[in-house]
Amino acid sequence: MLITGIRSKPIYAPLQPDLGGRYHLMVGYGVGAAPLSRLLGDFDRAMPESKAHTRIWYVADAAAPQANTEAFRAANIAELRSFNAIDPMLSDLTAAMDQALMGTRLYVAGPESFMGLVMRIAHGFNLAQDEVRAEECGTLARRVHCIHCRETIENVRTNIVQCGCSRWLVVRDHYSRRLAAYMGVMIDAEAPGERPEIKEVFL
Repeated sequence: MLITGIRSKPIYAPLQPDLGGRYHLMVGYGVGAAPLSRLLGDFDRAMPESKAHTRIWYVADAAAPQANTEAFRAANIAELRSFNAIDPMLSDLTAAMDQALMGTRLYVAGPESFMGLVMRIAHGFNLAQDEVRAEECGTLARRVHCIHCRETIENVRTNIVQCGCSRWLVVRDHYSRRLAAYMGVMIDAEAPGERPEIKEVFL
């Protein structure tokens, strides 16, 4: 039931420095610390003076404790902020984007569900495509938007999931940047109760 090759599905690439930017805000979650550390090294070799205009906002998770921020502190960047949850970081990011100066570049690293929330804020402030770079890493679990009741289901790992509205949804590859989620469509609308096998596909 999954449809692949849909153009709305985001395509990500390894983070690379944008040497044309004046200010650099790097945002990561969990295992996203590794791509951000690599990016810092790339900046250090190509344009070490950029450290004075580089900020990192990092959200730790159970698999990547706060200790991972030590390498960021050692880099002597302009600012390091560490968060224990995603929502406070998103709130602060919204405020920061409202005050962002021309020439700001945003770099995002972590699971796709996290990156989608960050990039939704960036697009809300009309950052151009070349001003935002994202590298996917960690779990492939998806945020799924039920097109029937509008509820969003977090951390979906299976091809079929039950929504809070009791409908069974097939998880499509159609991705909405506005909602930062994949679409979930009722799978047994025409034949109630008939559902294919549930499988873990987004690990």
